[in-house]
Amino acid sequence: MSALHVNGRDHAVDADPGTPILWALRDTLGMTGTKFGCGAALCGACTVHLDGQAIRSCITPISAAQGKKITTIEAATDGSDRVGAAVHSAWVKHDVAQCGYCQSGQIMSATAFLKSLPAGKQPSVDEIDSAMAGNICRCGTYVRIRAAVADAARNLA
Repeated sequence: MSALHVNGRDHAVDADPGTPILWALRDTLGMTGTKFGCGAALCGACTVHLDGQAIRSCITPISAAQGKKITTIEAATDGSDRVGAAVHSAWVKHDVAQCGYCQSGQIMSATAFLKSLPAGKQPSVDEIDSAMAGNICRCGTYVRIRAAVADAARNLA
């Protein structure tokens, strides 16, 4: 039995400590917003925050999350987080999603990136591209993703 702190709540998970966080979230806790993409931490669809850092949940075992806080897309965009709300609003404004499959991971990466910036800092195009480089969008909405991240940063200033 493992204890996971997810989105502000404690959960008991009956799974092997080596089980990836992704499967504990999706299969055990029913939180399906985090997506399975490649299973090798290459596409970013499974991105969640672990103590505020963007991580790939498809390869991170639940043992690595013991005593830490996991935040998923469900909490990041529920309106209670200022940065998550700004990113979500910018995503809608810029009509980022097409198929939407990668979007939860994209939003989680963008949110972690913006939270890592000094207050009021406006990221450059290169900084945005670097922060988002680990997330693949098969629909190719990278220009809209970049615009949404920049817009969210401006709205947070």
